[in-house]
Amino acid sequence: MNGQVRTGGGTGPGGAPRRAAACLDEPSLAAWAGELGRAAVRHGAFVCLHGPLGAGKSTVVRAACRGAGVKGVVPSPTFTLVTRHRTPDGTEIQHADLYRIESPALLTEAGWPELLESAGAVFVEWAERAGPHLPAERWEVHLSFAAEPDRRRVEVRRAGGAPPLPAPGGGSC
Repeated sequence: MNGQVRTGGGTGPGGAPRRAAACLDEPSLAAWAGELGRAAVRHGAFVCLHGPLGAGKSTVVRAACRGAGVKGVVPSPTFTLVTRHRTPDGTEIQHADLYRIESPALLTEAGWPELLESAGAVFVEWAERAGPHLPAERWEVHLSFAAEPDRRRVEVRRAGGAPPLPAPGGGSC
């Protein structure tokens, strides 16, 4: 994961950048997502994942869960909307997929209030579909396709008073 990382958007406590971006191949993306998962569990972070279909949102969540120690299958909750996983120490990770949510008004039926109150880490794919219902303190992860088909552009940002998140280390796109 060596290479240049573009940062910006000012710094927060301890000089940690509020934004960072890099271009990662699949092994580097998985390694960074493992770090993201460990940090999300440690901080009880709410992680919003954005990007087009096939950009790697589910891949990031699977690797984050693995990094946090989750064993077994980590399916995408496209049809169930929310799945729950436990780390070896019993910490809960919730994984939501809002792809099938057509309106933020349907979030209550999908269990959104419970996600917002969760003490553990929460990963939400297609988070933009929650509209104004996202928590103020959150980590934003934007995935997009890079010029090389086996790489993804990863942009991260922390919103509100969210703690620093691991910056993706890798080359520029």
